[in-house]
Amino acid sequence: MIQRIQSLWLLLASACAFASYKFPYYSGTNQKGIAGYQLNAAENFLLIAVTGIIGALALLLIFLFKNRTLQMRLCLLGIVLEALLIFLYYREVKTFTTGTLSLTSILQSVIIIAFFLAARAINKDEKMVKESDRLR
Repeated sequence: MIQRIQSLWLLLASACAFASYKFPYYSGTNQKGIAGYQLNAAENFLLIAVTGIIGALALLLIFLFKNRTLQMRLCLLGIVLEALLIFLYYREVKTFTTGTLSLTSILQSVIIIAFFLAARAINKDEKMVKESDRLR
């Protein structure tokens, strides 16, 4: 289970998702005039829910190693959910009057990249199993 590379990619995606609760995505002056306000995943219910689903999904995918087709489909679902989460962050950032992206906003990009690399490794495993079945 852990010896497969996609398990490491999925563990990285899960760790980054749960770390985004603590670290800010955007810092600046919000609509209410509060300077130094930091936007992270724990600020909005929708951000909390989608981030939790992504983190839990990545952890769940590690244990679905026996069913590669389901693992692949759910991995693609994770990519779509992460794209949705980035859109939700973008929508929240538009409410700020001034500010900049934090360095830890890169965590969201790391999650998408990790899901993509895990999907690629799952696909590679599926091809290897099909080739070995063909040789029998």
